[in-house]
Amino acid sequence: MPWYHFLSYFFGGAFISNAVPHFVSGVLGRPFQSPFAKPPGKGLSSSIVNVLWGSFNFTLGYLLIYRVGHFDMRVTADAVTAGLGGC
Repeated sequence: MPWYHFLSYFFGGAFISNAVPHFVSGVLGRPFQSPFAKPPGKGLSSSIVNVLWGSFNFTLGYLLIYRVGHFDMRVTADAVTAGLGGC
């Protein structure tokens, strides 16, 4: 398997890991930091922004993991690489 498949799985895991707190906070109606907060890095974004940002991250993570190469959760190297991206 080419090295860039593992790189894609790693970043896919990172995007999915990043999606969880944004999406959950948004669904619960709680403000949470996002790249669109004002002031950047300190302010909070609305729940709608966080649901959209979390959904975008889930989608991007899915595309990086399941649409690049032949990801198989039963293959240890694939699962560990995606998991390390989420750490």
